[in-house]
Amino acid sequence: MRLYLTSAATAVVLMGGIGAALAENVVVVQPEQETVVREYIKREPLASVNLLGVELKLGSSVPDTVKLREVPDVKYRVAVINDQTVLVDPETRQIVEVLH
Repeated sequence: MRLYLTSAATAVVLMGGIGAALAENVVVVQPEQETVVREYIKREPLASVNLLGVELKLGSSVPDTVKLREVPDVKYRVAVINDQTVLVDPETRQIVEVLH
């Protein structure tokens, strides 16, 4: 019984550590920024880049061949990949938001 409780306590501590690590990497894009990006895309349409085998999800890397467009008053850059608009961190080239 004692071994079971120790194992359970260890698991809880490890899971908490993983959750904290994941929370550190979470990027929150403010709704106002999304609105600015959507309005920018309407005014300045971007051609979609078709990339085979690229999964458009949070944290995925965008290849250097994809040109990232700067949006005024927004920290992140924007690109349209496989007909999906994505916000990308220009320093890491990782996707921080997929706009639907």
